[in-house]
Amino acid sequence: MSWNIDHGSRLETIAGELSQPAPPGLCLLQEVDWNAARSGTLDVAAELARKLRLNMSYGIEFEELSQEHGQPAYIGQATLTRLPIRRSRVLRFARQSSFWQPHAWIPSNLPLMQRRLGSRIALVTDLEWNGQPLVVYNAHLESRSMGEIQAAQLDEILADLKSYPAATSAIIGGDLNSKYFPSGVLRKLQQQGFQSALGQKVQRTHAIAMALDWIFVRGPFAWRNAAVRRDFKGSDHYPIDGTLTQR
Repeated sequence: MSWNIDHGSRLETIAGELSQPAPPGLCLLQEVDWNAARSGTLDVAAELARKLRLNMSYGIEFEELSQEHGQPAYIGQATLTRLPIRRSRVLRFARQSSFWQPHAWIPSNLPLMQRRLGSRIALVTDLEWNGQPLVVYNAHLESRSMGEIQAAQLDEILADLKSYPAATSAIIGGDLNSKYFPSGVLRKLQQQGFQSALGQKVQRTHAIAMALDWIFVRGPFAWRNAAVRRDFKGSDHYPIDGTLTQR
């Protein structure tokens, strides 16, 4: 499953959705708060990992200046899994937007202004599945360009993947902010040998009619029963989930 949980402020609802009928074996979460005022100063990723009894890796994307309360507040990505985690690291993209940076003339402590320190990332987690390596890119791409920055960041993920042996199985998922070029994302990753969980379909994954979220896999796998879960509550995004089987 991949799901942008909109900070995790509705933690109990999100945990309940993820636990029915059982927690996913692999869950990629974006916009996950840590010590932010809007989400009750909780470590949202750690709370979900504890409630769902899953292993966890977490990567900080931004320090949220409007959410601090005497201590730093962060937002990032969390990868939760029942698989063994071998390594976790942050791929901080070279291509970024300057939109989020603090400025002397913008009050950083106002949530509406959403001033931040940091930059967009992919959380890269090396797993083991049936004794074989599986690398997972949990991405949250830029939202403030017409697609140019998003495309460059996706290229950075594909370039990083080349550091692994060519036959390494891989998952790329997350909020790719593909509102301006969803079919382009699909074509680019298919050309690199990836299968979308949704096949050839471009489907709305946000409450305001946008296709933003994806899961792709490369390797000896097949998707089964994958869908956008518009029945899920707790966020302005809808998760994508599905079952992967080995061929």
